[in-house]
Amino acid sequence: MRVVAWPLASDTAPERVFRRLSERARALGLAPPAALVGDWFGSRAVIAPTLSAEPVDDAEAFAIPGQQPSVAVTSAPADAIGGGWFGYLGYGLTDPGAWDIPRRLPNAVWGWADHVLRQDRRGRWWAEALVPDGQPAPEQLAAELIALVDRGEDPPARPWTAGHLARPSAELHMDAVRACVAAIGEGEIFQANVCSEFSAAFDGDPGEVYAAGVGRLRPIRSAYLAGEWGALSSFSPELFLSRRGSIVRSSPIKGTLPRRLPEHNGNARLLRQSTKDVAENVMIVDLVRNDLGRVCATGSVTVPELLAVRPAPGVWHLVSTVEGMLPSTVDDSELLAATFPPGSVTGAPKIRALEIVAELEATPREAYCGAIGLASPVAGTELNVVIRTLEFHGGTVRLGVGGGITADSDPAAEWQECLTKAAPIETLLATHLPTALR
Repeated sequence: MRVVAWPLASDTAPERVFRRLSERARALGLAPPAALVGDWFGSRAVIAPTLSAEPVDDAEAFAIPGQQPSVAVTSAPADAIGGGWFGYLGYGLTDPGAWDIPRRLPNAVWGWADHVLRQDRRGRWWAEALVPDGQPAPEQLAAELIALVDRGEDPPARPWTAGHLARPSAELHMDAVRACVAAIGEGEIFQANVCSEFSAAFDGDPGEVYAAGVGRLRPIRSAYLAGEWGALSSFSPELFLSRRGSIVRSSPIKGTLPRRLPEHNGNARLLRQSTKDVAENVMIVDLVRNDLGRVCATGSVTVPELLAVRPAPGVWHLVSTVEGMLPSTVDDSELLAATFPPGSVTGAPKIRALEIVAELEATPREAYCGAIGLASPVAGTELNVVIRTLEFHGGTVRLGVGGGITADSDPAAEWQECLTKAAPIETLLATHLPTALR
């Protein structure tokens, strides 16, 4: 198999390309597009024009990303992607809780794309395809997609309506925080991530919400997947895993303060000086080092970035990066088994934190706190952490929010952090109309 690519002249914004592809899929009776927009594989956007994203058995969920053909890269650019497996891994894959509430979403979904549209760092779009040896390149399809991006017109607006996101009681969340602090005091864990679920009635196209959110929020690790099972519009700022060749990287986020005005950086300084937030981040860095150390070459795990302050919609975050080198005998399935679910949304030590979280939270996590991304035979694998993510199913939209709890946590402050994280997405849902068309 080989990868082929055609350059496009356009620098059209990713959300506009996504909406044009959505309209094309509807007109042709195809499955909707899948999208990764922000910072993915060194590019600004990777969009599958149509993707049959289907649920898979839990036992196969980690194995599918490794089922890749051998691909020769000849005339394509060095940063080409070509296609691959788009999908998500839900937190439910490793949730130890015994829930009476039935799952609404599958625990894992994957779909194969043999062609994509990609926007590189310079803003240029590329039509790329994975082509079996001996078969001609899909030039007619490429020409259609090039025309759509370079000369396509934006489709008519498709407004949505969403009710006000209903919240659990603040006291319920604060009780869970208090119980978590007690478990820390008793020596059961060092830290855990305690979450709550907001929900509302929804009528409309989840893809329009995603396109509007990309334009408004400019998230770093956004992703969109949809199928008969529902849809995910993820506005995540966090990298769970990146594997390029033998190099694997994770950038956990722990530590949050409100961002307020864009020009206001006082909280950025306060965040770096916060004993609680710094301790929270360092504990999870140690956990991620341990997770990667289970599969990486001995002595290869390093921390090239520690406690960097980064902006995200509505907040400042503390971000660190852990890297390691995988032996040639370790594939993506072993890497995922060693590291999933992401350490930043579980706690330390991870196994006991998973158990305590299941005891304290009122509803099971679904895709939330899992991972979404792409495994490409050309570019490797990248997955985000499913936070700041809207889950659509059966006329309802749900948003999970939470934060890391340490011995110093104040229950009222932790609840306020949930509200701060949710606020930009609550505002987005209330707009009713794609930002680009307002």
